[in-house]
Amino acid sequence: MQTEDASLTPPFVYLAKWTLIATVVAALAGSASALFLFALDAATAARQARPAIIWLLPLAGFVVGWIYLRFGRAVEAGNNLLIDEIHDPKQVVPLRLAPLVLGATVVSHWFGASVGREGTAVQMGGALADQLTLVFRLRPHDRRILLMAGISAGFASVFGTPLAGAIFGLEVLAIGRMRYDAIYPCAVAAIVADLVAGAWGVQHSHYSAGPVPPAGALALLAVACAGIVFGLAGMAFARGTHALSALVKRHIAYPPLRPLLGGIVLALAVWGLGTDRYIGLGLPVIAEAFQAPLPHWDWLGKFAFTVASLGSGFKGGEVTPLFYIGATLGNALAPLLQLPFALLAALGFVAVFAGAANTPIASTVMALELFGPAIGPYAALACIVAYLFSGHTGIYHAQRRGDGKSVR
Repeated sequence: MQTEDASLTPPFVYLAKWTLIATVVAALAGSASALFLFALDAATAARQARPAIIWLLPLAGFVVGWIYLRFGRAVEAGNNLLIDEIHDPKQVVPLRLAPLVLGATVVSHWFGASVGREGTAVQMGGALADQLTLVFRLRPHDRRILLMAGISAGFASVFGTPLAGAIFGLEVLAIGRMRYDAIYPCAVAAIVADLVAGAWGVQHSHYSAGPVPPAGALALLAVACAGIVFGLAGMAFARGTHALSALVKRHIAYPPLRPLLGGIVLALAVWGLGTDRYIGLGLPVIAEAFQAPLPHWDWLGKFAFTVASLGSGFKGGEVTPLFYIGATLGNALAPLLQLPFALLAALGFVAVFAGAANTPIASTVMALELFGPAIGPYAALACIVAYLFSGHTGIYHAQRRGDGKSVR
């Protein structure tokens, strides 16, 4: 299939071509996300039924590390590999990325690592989408769009947020810039992938931000202050994860030993604290953050466990732990800022992610999809301020710097 600039292609030809391609991408990514989410639920249930399985986490980490060393060196970069291929197309992403990251993430959750799920869905969506490069004989420009559509489809189907997923695929590539040439394929892929996952029976978590107070001056000032804290938390998370990963790689040459050591530390921490509150996805704790005051240190506990898990080499994503960190941090800030717990939890949920991933628009749209339009002004302010205060280092080190975050 020959590729052409959308501005030179007759609109109906452009729509027909990308509707077909994006729908195929969505079918693949949505189905893969459904399989992944069902497997993740089963792994989580198995771990909760046998808490002592946490002591096998070091062995699980070693096995995952060995499998990636033996079979996954070319795809170990994960999300960053996809972003790099969009910026500088070189070769089709190996299909083995999808089963490797799916299996590794499920194992990580099964035995008690603190990792997320968006990274897995995005990597599966991108890897499966890129196989269509050869099927449709796409040129580099269209291959970039194809990969972006795969990212959008994976994100949308794993969280049930099709609009945020579409924008995420456009926004995540570079700080301060978006790729509008892919807006239609990303939108179609995200919307259809969410429908496909739903058709397979996927049900997503729902949270309520409660009654949203009118957007007065004091309330907006309080939200802006919270946004600063959320942005600093996102920046600290990104830098902490990168720093620990670099430290571990520098001092432990054999890759499988890294998650083995990390697993030992995590298992001992769970035993020492006497709680499994900070491992896995942590969805029950996220739900609690919208309902009642929580211990002020919950966000810090999840922060430490997730940095230790990802930094030592366990596979998964960062976003759901960021949701946890943000929701519990917002819960802790609510009394200080004299705003409702549910509202600050909802804002932290999206704003810490906005700062850590440098995606304020996708995060704001996610707030609208998850919590309703009334939260819009507050969410936009919190996400934008968090983005401004999170620095130029994000959770995806392949993300490039477009325009700076401040006026020069």
